[in-house]
Amino acid sequence: MKVLLFIACLVGVLGHAHAQEKHRVVVLTDIEADPDDTQSLVRLLLYANEIDIEGIVATTSCWMSNEVHPESIIKVLKTYDKVQANLVQHHPDFPQATVLYSLVKKGLPVYGMKGVGKGMDSEGSDWIIKMLEKEDKRPLWISVWGGSNTLAQALYTIRKTKSRKEAKRLMAKLRVYTISDQDDSGSWIRHNFPDLFYIVSPGDDYGNATWTGVNASYINGINNTTISNRWLAEHIQQGHGPLGAAYPDVAWSMEGDTPAFLSLIPNGLNSAEHPNWGGWGGRYELYLSDFSQLKEGGSIVVNEPETRAIWTNAIDTYTPYVYNEYGRSVKKGEQTFSGFKETIIRWRDDFQNDFSARMDWCLKTYDEANHAPVPVLSHPEEITVQSGTHFTLDAFNTFEPDGDSVSFLWFNYPEAGSYNEVIAVNGAENVYKAHFTAPEVDKEVSAHFILKVTDRGQPQLSAYKRVIVTIKP
Repeated sequence: MKVLLFIACLVGVLGHAHAQEKHRVVVLTDIEADPDDTQSLVRLLLYANEIDIEGIVATTSCWMSNEVHPESIIKVLKTYDKVQANLVQHHPDFPQATVLYSLVKKGLPVYGMKGVGKGMDSEGSDWIIKMLEKEDKRPLWISVWGGSNTLAQALYTIRKTKSRKEAKRLMAKLRVYTISDQDDSGSWIRHNFPDLFYIVSPGDDYGNATWTGVNASYINGINNTTISNRWLAEHIQQGHGPLGAAYPDVAWSMEGDTPAFLSLIPNGLNSAEHPNWGGWGGRYELYLSDFSQLKEGGSIVVNEPETRAIWTNAIDTYTPYVYNEYGRSVKKGEQTFSGFKETIIRWRDDFQNDFSARMDWCLKTYDEANHAPVPVLSHPEEITVQSGTHFTLDAFNTFEPDGDSVSFLWFNYPEAGSYNEVIAVNGAENVYKAHFTAPEVDKEVSAHFILKVTDRGQPQLSAYKRVIVTIKP
């Protein structure tokens, strides 16, 4: 009977989790320049059931300009191999390590634009082109954790060897999220391929980059427990098998590269094709950034002015909900936070707990471990209402695969829509059904509402649903 219940729960989870297609990704990593690339790789492998990893390429960067280390990728994959059989108890889509070994490639061991041009092809740049040419209608994400010259060379070769029509078709399939600029090829790419979908906090001034929200510990009033070394040791590194033991100590900062793939995880909140909607990897808006505000960050990268709009830093303002001892179980906290790093920080405890739970999957059986709840709406994810009318959002059929108790939280995400004022819940925001009043408007606007469902397992896990409401005058 327990086996039948497990299968029924798993089918239910898969049916809801995979309504969204998996994203394809090729990672470019300057692994060994900083232990944080290895940290991010460990995390990525725990989501290999949710994301189609199609390449992991060892590259250079401004911090390691003349060497690449594919053997360090293989070393981490060997630890994944030891736990893969246990991971498939929790989800059948975790790939065999032998498949992942075949995806490890290397770029040229040279810095930046010195590795771009005639005769500079590498197995890494060739692989990017091969994956672009693959018969697959889905976009190909390039998750850049170090320098981007391997991608630049692929683009160079496409432009030189393909017809204009074919080059345009291939480039239209590309999506790039790069962690700041870690060589001089990023600027070259953006200048020469102005239509390329590109997310970046330009330059090398990491203090002014959205992605640093993953490890920022200096914002007054933010609880930093889940990014502390003590938490990492307890929940990731020790007592969680060989993959956890492969997660190195922080040397400079924790997992600076992780935001480059966080938004590819299908959790009901993330929408990678819409960076302005916000998600675990942050929120970004499309505009021409102001070069005069760009500071030198201390690396060998030379900052250059942008010549086109890019997806880049955006500001969220939010007030976290906190536990309430009596009466309604949650209330708004006393402090409001605002900034571009906050677009990641606001979700940080959620994705750290999710990481911790998946690390448990490396050793625990399905019955012993925790799994995220599955929010289920009683209506479409996009609805239309008239200005000034009342409407209700409902998640009555939400379920929890482990049988845990769950908490609901509904809130408006004003920055994600075109109506920028907060639309408050009428009454309680912590029940499965929430009531709202559409504001009076004189033109059509959109408003995003987020349902967050959190279980009471260990660790507590959250999943989401986003409802986009079009409000007509």
